[in-house]
Amino acid sequence: MRLETLLPLGKVDPGLRAPEIPFDISQVGQSAKLLEDAGYHGLAFEETKDDPFMVLALAAQATTRLQLTTAVAIAFPRSPTVTALSAWTLQKLSRGRFVLGLGTQVRGHIQRRYGMTWSPPAPWMREYIHAVRAVWDCWQNGTPLNVSGEHYNLNLMVPLFNPGPIEHPHIPIHMASVNRVMCRVAGEVADGIRPHPVCTPTYIEQVMLPAVRAGAEKSGRSLEDFRVCMKPLVASAATEEELVPKIRDARARIAFYASTPGYIKAFEHLGLGDLARECAVLSKAQRWEELPAYISDEVLDQFAVIGTYDEIGQRLVERFGKVVTDVEFSIAVNTDEDRQTLARLAGDIQADDGRAARRTILGA
Repeated sequence: MRLETLLPLGKVDPGLRAPEIPFDISQVGQSAKLLEDAGYHGLAFEETKDDPFMVLALAAQATTRLQLTTAVAIAFPRSPTVTALSAWTLQKLSRGRFVLGLGTQVRGHIQRRYGMTWSPPAPWMREYIHAVRAVWDCWQNGTPLNVSGEHYNLNLMVPLFNPGPIEHPHIPIHMASVNRVMCRVAGEVADGIRPHPVCTPTYIEQVMLPAVRAGAEKSGRSLEDFRVCMKPLVASAATEEELVPKIRDARARIAFYASTPGYIKAFEHLGLGDLARECAVLSKAQRWEELPAYISDEVLDQFAVIGTYDEIGQRLVERFGKVVTDVEFSIAVNTDEDRQTLARLAGDIQADDGRAARRTILGA
């Protein structure tokens, strides 16, 4: 199992609230080097308040081994050619360490935040990834650019705008995925999926991966190197006392996700569809502070991995080792002791050889 993390170190998805730890872009290089020295496999950055491509460019210059992933960049507001160029540039800068993680966003954001016309996301993403790869093929191999589809028609690439071949032309593409349709598309065209934190191990194994295999079979692709990169819901701290507010925050995050219609399939899989619908009603009424009370201890344990720093590494492996190849987790580093703890956790988690997950992905 590979270990990666978002920034800042120790970041936890806030769910209902603003992030507890603000992000300081001036510290990217220092944090990336710290992770590399601690033995981490990768660094990921999401598109929320900062441009992930710019942040990863800073990380690329400060490191030599760390994998760098957009987790995720929002695809549709960017032309495939624009995304292809950003990825190509980062791949050159990092000398082959970049992974392009893409997500679709939901209808409301595409229409009201980006000012675009909505379209069914799965076929749109399939066409988008084909278009990105066609641009790369043009640049690397001189293949005439000829993309003709419902969303994109690309057939012009003049020398002035052609960056030409690079040393490491294979750039893996990962897709943010939750439902079967998007997982099937990922199996057809992508190199990995990035399940949402509400996707439990049984949901990944019984719902997502069969769809991935169906997509791969449809397009005649092998899944030998396919990755499942998970950002789990985690509540962890140095002591049991410090763990209490972390558990409270995890409960709030689960409630927030339960109120989001796009994630209802993951809750229905566990027989929690009614809970999700009740939370959605509260969300529409903006009764945010009432939501966490709907998450019982049983539901909390189904979605969150909880433990002190001495326990959390093994618990992450036990929970996700059968279905996940890459897991996201870190702790805040303020002292030398924190740095040592981070390195120990990296060793504990990455000691898992990943064979169990590989067998599950392949359906063995």
